[in-house]
Amino acid sequence: MKISFIGAGSVGFTQTLVRDLLKVKKLQNIEISLHDISKKNLMMVAKLIQKDIEANNLPTKLTIDPIRKNSITNAKYIINCVRVGGLEAFESDISIPLKYGIDQCVGDTICAGGIMYGQRNIPVILDFCKDIKKYANKNALFLNYSNPMAMNTWAANTIGKVNTIGLCHGVQGGAKLIEDALNIPNGELNYACSGINHMTWYLELKHKQKKITKEKLIKSLRRHPKFSRDEKVRIDVLDKFGFFSTESNGHLSEYLPWYRRTQKDVKKWSSLSNWIHGETGGYLRVCNEKRNWFDEDYPKYLKQSGINLHNYKRSSEHGSYIIESIETGKKYRGHFNVINNNVIKNLDSDCVIESTGYVTKKGLKMNRGITLPVQCASLCRTSIDVQRMAVKAAITGDIDLLKLSILQDPLVSATCSTEDVWEMVDEMLVAQEKWLPQYKAKIKKIKKNLSKISKKKYLKSVKGLKKTTKKKSVKRSILVEKEAFSL
Repeated sequence: MKISFIGAGSVGFTQTLVRDLLKVKKLQNIEISLHDISKKNLMMVAKLIQKDIEANNLPTKLTIDPIRKNSITNAKYIINCVRVGGLEAFESDISIPLKYGIDQCVGDTICAGGIMYGQRNIPVILDFCKDIKKYANKNALFLNYSNPMAMNTWAANTIGKVNTIGLCHGVQGGAKLIEDALNIPNGELNYACSGINHMTWYLELKHKQKKITKEKLIKSLRRHPKFSRDEKVRIDVLDKFGFFSTESNGHLSEYLPWYRRTQKDVKKWSSLSNWIHGETGGYLRVCNEKRNWFDEDYPKYLKQSGINLHNYKRSSEHGSYIIESIETGKKYRGHFNVINNNVIKNLDSDCVIESTGYVTKKGLKMNRGITLPVQCASLCRTSIDVQRMAVKAAITGDIDLLKLSILQDPLVSATCSTEDVWEMVDEMLVAQEKWLPQYKAKIKKIKKNLSKISKKKYLKSVKGLKKTTKKKSVKRSILVEKEAFSL
């Protein structure tokens, strides 16, 4: 059996996924094919994985292929980890909106940055789908780890016509936080979640068959020395809406129009103890640093490879468990991103939802007939409409629809005027031109008009960003190669 990794040069992530697979004895006699457009990254990651294979004397065959169709040929599973445009494009996802008052912590799933990320990713995802249909195993399964999760999964299933499951670890991460807050041993919490990616709701929480109430959870979070400081957005959403959300403090604040409208809001609702708690441009900063660390510390990474897999603890990433279930029949329960098709009754049937399902030898079967609390469904619908427009814009190259999708994003609409959004999108399109072939002809016209548009000054330094990055700001130059994060 062959498993193909597309964008295999992702920092650290590919090795974790491969170790998860090789931990399963019945998945050791396989071929793993690594593909990336960065030959340097590809070779670095391949050496790490090969050391693990050799140290455990496994029959696993590792191949490296810079030609995508060769890597996909005869593959039964294709795992997508790409970041189209790398850190260079990501920088403009954060810095340009910041000029217009849009303060993003992550900016890769929703808001101005996430929508533009989707414009770069979706055409490439659809190219992957063409290759999968043409060259891969007849029953190939496409496992997507790349953001924007909902948009990528939506396009691959409906336009690419490839069986695709979107995978995220937000549900597992949130569950662990709840266990820690309630002092429950990890793995003992029983829960069920439904919603959309990065806005999935814990509809049911139990420990030893006893229901955990909203009041008990709020009390425990507010009393906790770390979570009371770092999870102010999630605690407030739990208090006001009645349900805990899966996503981190900083990322969730991008989905909602109340927590990042002004710098005063950002300061009030964020914590600088870790980037994920709301730091302006925090994820961009961390990605830059990780890329530098990966280059500089590679000898250390290589030395630490070749571990004894017997002592390796499998991660909570869904990928290996899905493959194990289909190949061996071992049942696996998780939370997956799929086309709704009435799994959640009060969300649109065509959208991508994240909800509870089971994987067996026959594949994935979702729990059906779920109704979200009306207040939670309302928040999800706002982002679903934005996602739908963004996907259509990415496929058709419709700039007006792209601008409308960004305009109607909750945080953007709470911050910008229509004129601001039109100017900002034009600026982002020009900055990202080389990754947006569907807009090529129209970008030429925009360039002529940009010189006539009044220039806007950057906002004053964001205190949180300045403090966290010390001498560097979100405008700093990218010091790493353009290919750093795969595509």
